[in-house]
Formats: sequence, C-alpha cells, structure tokens
Amino acid sequence: MTAVEATPVPMTAKRRGAQLGMLAFAVLIVMGAYAGVGLGINGKVPSGMLGYGLGLGGLMLAAYLVLAKFAPWADPLLLPLVTLVNGIGLVMIYRLEEGGIKDASASNQLMWTALGVVMFSATLIVLRDHRALQRFTYTAGFVGIVLLVLPVLPVVGSEHYGARIWMNLGPFSLQPGEFAKLALVVFFAGYLVAKRDVLALAGRRLLFIDLPRARDLGPVLITWGVSIAVLVAEKDLGTSLLLFGAFIAMLYIATQRTSWVLIGLLLFVGGAVLAGQVFSHVQARFEGWLHASSTAVYDSGTSYQLMQGLFSLGSGGILGTGLGQGYPGLTPFSFSDFIFDAVGEELGLTGLMAILMVYALIVERGLRMSLASRDPFSKLLGGGLSFILAWQVFIIVGGVTRLIPLTGLVTPFMSAGGSALLANWMLIALLVRMSDAARRPPPQAIQDEGMTQVMQR
Repeated sequence: MTAVEATPVPMTAKRRGAQLGMLAFAVLIVMGAYAGVGLGINGKVPSGMLGYGLGLGGLMLAAYLVLAKFAPWADPLLLPLVTLVNGIGLVMIYRLEEGGIKDASASNQLMWTALGVVMFSATLIVLRDHRALQRFTYTAGFVGIVLLVLPVLPVVGSEHYGARIWMNLGPFSLQPGEFAKLALVVFFAGYLVAKRDVLALAGRRLLFIDLPRARDLGPVLITWGVSIAVLVAEKDLGTSLLLFGAFIAMLYIATQRTSWVLIGLLLFVGGAVLAGQVFSHVQARFEGWLHASSTAVYDSGTSYQLMQGLFSLGSGGILGTGLGQGYPGLTPFSFSDFIFDAVGEELGLTGLMAILMVYALIVERGLRMSLASRDPFSKLLGGGLSFILAWQVFIIVGGVTRLIPLTGLVTPFMSAGGSALLANWMLIALLVRMSDAARRPPPQAIQDEGMTQVMQR
C-alpha cells in the first residue's frame, strides 16, 4: 500500500466519532426535556415522544453524514450545539401547543427544521470552496438589497403586526430579510477585503483617536442610509440595527480602527433619536421601554407584552417552575418573539444561562475558525457571520429583558417560524465549510500521517 493510498487519518475518525457521540447526547437531552413536558402537564410521557425523537435524531444523523462526507475536517462542536438549541426550541413550542396556544405547532417547527437541515446539506454539497463567494461580491450586494426591498412592493409584500417584512408565496409567507443578511455579509466581506487598505488610512487626529479621511466615510454613510430606509419603509428596527451593526463590526475587523466604531455609534445614536422623534412606531417602542412599569403605558398596551415577559422571568426565579408547570402562554407571542422568557419561566435563570453558554460556544467556534483562516476574505466572512449571530442573540435577549428597546427579532434556532430557521441553518453551513478549510492540514501532512499509520500496522 502506498502513502497516497493510505489517506485515512486516525484523528479524523476520532473527531467524527466524538461528534456523533455529542450529537446523540444532544438529542437525548432534548428527548428528556420532551418527556419532562409531558410529565409536567399530563403526568405521563407524551405518546408521540418516539416519533419526535426519531424524527429529530434522523434529521441530525443525515446532517452528520453529509458533514462527514463533504466537510470531514470541520469543527465537531458546531452541529451538536445547534442541535441542542434547535431541540430545546422544539420542546418549548410543543409545551406551548399543549398549553392551548393555537399558533404554536411543534409538527410545523419540526418540518421547518427538516427544511433547514436540507438547506444546510445543500449548502455544503454545492459550495465546495467558500472563497468562490468572493467573486460574487457585488452580485451578493445586489441580491441582498433586492431581498430587503421585496416586502415593500405593493403586490408581493405584506404587513403583519405593524411591520412590513413579509413576502407572500401562495399560501406561505417568507421574511426575505433573513436571507438578505447572509448576502450582505458576503458583500461586506468582499468589499472590505478590496478596500481595507484605503479605509485604514488615517486622517486628522482628535485627542487619542486617528479619524478616517472624510472621503472614506461614503460606505459607512451609505450603509447607515440603507438601515434608516429599512426602518422607515418596513418599520423593522431589528433588521436595521442588525445590518448596520454587522457592517461596523466587520469594518473594525478589517481596519483595526477604533474611530470607525465611534463613528458608527454616533450615527446609530443620531439615527435612533431622529427615528424616535419622527416615527410613531419607534417612539412607541422607546416609550414602552423607558416607562414599561407605568400604569398608563401598561394599560394602553404599549408595554403589556414586555411586562408579561418580565413577570414570567420573575416567576421562574433561579431554577424555574419546571417544564410544563408554568404559565408562559400569558405572554403574547411566547412561541416566537418571547420564547426566551417562556424558557426562563420553566427552566429559570440557570436554564437561560446554560442556553446562552451554548450560543456563546457557537460564536466562539466561529470566531476561532475566523482567526485560523488563511486568507483575509475567510477571516472577514467568518467574523461577520459569527458577529451577526451573537448580535442577534444580544438584541433579542436585551429586548425581552428590558436592557434595550424591543426590536422584533427572534431567538435563533428556537423561535417558531421558517425564514429565520432556514437562514440560520445556512449560516451554520457556511461556518462549517470555512472551518473545514481552516482546519484541513496541507496535503503532504495528510500523506505523511497515512504513511505513519501504515508503518505502525
């Protein structure tokens, strides 16, 4: 047997075996929680537990097989961590469905999870080299803008709950903004790689900060303008904040200039103040945030949802009421926007901290992959994708805990709905693809390892 023929590497098999074990453990945790919901509500294990367990386990096994085939060197933690968070979301939606919340459907969420796994697998199979995306920098930017504009169109777009962020597709509706964020992060990464040397040039020095040149402010002002346009046209504070924050973060990663962060913060604060003065829906969000406990504001309904969520968190305390033992249905949209509060009521602060740690681990693995990447585009793309996931978690958790105003974003992988779930599974597929490239040793190292294995035999 030659060295070229002996390409299997022992460490790859060990890593994949450990990943499969962690994946099985994540599914077992989810099924234990599923049983806990049934015992808490009805005093018995749910009759459909085996079906849900086999469905979730089968989906994740399929994702694992695709990953092992097409990205064998990828980070082994990403898929088990996402499986755990997605599974906990399924359990909580099932609990709300059993509690009589008509819009909560665990079977629908499992279907969207299956489609998410399909998108995850398709991304890995089709995109063999993520660096090819750099060739489509401006195409990605155009696609991202089109996706943002679609909900505004009179026939295609539709408005729900005060925000015009939906697009009608026959009997279904879709939020194209969830996919726009992926396309725009690809655009930001490609653009900043090409322009980072120019953007890193310093202009005048103010105190201890080197300000950028005035002529280089154009990209930041354009992105700020697009964010404000999204806020005005679609009444979507969450997407506006997400996109502008992602661009500023990636700009800092590319240039290492603190001045860009300060300029971004000033533009954001100015835009927020202006929007609060001009637009009534933004003003209502700020009113409900600043004076949530006011009797007049609460009775008017402005802060009703927020306060109900806070009451749920207070009822949960440190250890929670137990699965199936709380009243999360008293909070409107507890299956989507406020699922974090619903989980907090029944799992307590301890359960919420555990879930936040899982999110932190996903982001940490993404950032680690970004640092290990060998080319600037991969570093920026990996950093940008990791940031928007972390930024989205911060925005939604900060909103439902009254740290910041509510924005309308959903908790990644947990909240009911298909658009965000599909987009976030695609995001994880991109991180997996990049981690495979970053962790893959040079071909000569693989051949040497194979020869060592043969000699040991």
